[in-house]
Amino acid sequence: MNRIYLLLGSNLGDRAKNIEVALSELKDCGIIVSKKSSLYNTVPWGYTDQPEFLNQAIECLTILEPLDLLRTLKQVEKKMGRKDTIRYGPRIIDIDIIFYDNIIFKSQELTIPHPLMHKRDFVLKPLCEIAPYFIHPELKLSVKELLDNL
Repeated sequence: MNRIYLLLGSNLGDRAKNIEVALSELKDCGIIVSKKSSLYNTVPWGYTDQPEFLNQAIECLTILEPLDLLRTLKQVEKKMGRKDTIRYGPRIIDIDIIFYDNIIFKSQELTIPHPLMHKRDFVLKPLCEIAPYFIHPELKLSVKELLDNL
C-alpha cells in the first residue's frame, strides 16, 4: 500500500457535506483514509472573487499508481458535480494530490509533490496537523518547517 496525502476543498453549497461525501466516495474507490485534519475556513487563492473555501488534509492508503489515482480523483470530482470553469475558480469539490509516499513524479498530467503546496498556507496548516514531520522529497524540509517559513 502507498501512503498518500490529499487536500480536499469546497466553496460551493454545503461545503462540509461536500467534503464528507468526497470522503465516502474515496472509500468506495478503495482509498483508505487513515488520518483527517480539522476543517479549515480559508480565503480563495489565485482567483479571489469567490466564497471562502473549507479545506481538509487527509492521509490515505491506496494501491493505485499515481496516474490511476489522479484519474480516480477526477472521476470523484465529476461524479459530485464539479464543472470545468475558470482556473482556481469556485468548485463543489477539489481533491489535490500533495504527496505520494516520498516519490518525485512528473508527467504532463501530474506533478508530485504538488508544485505549489509549499507556498499555500491552506495546504500546509491542515497538513501540518496530521503530518508535521513528513519531509518534502525535493525541498528536504518537513511540513512544519515549510509552514514556519511562509
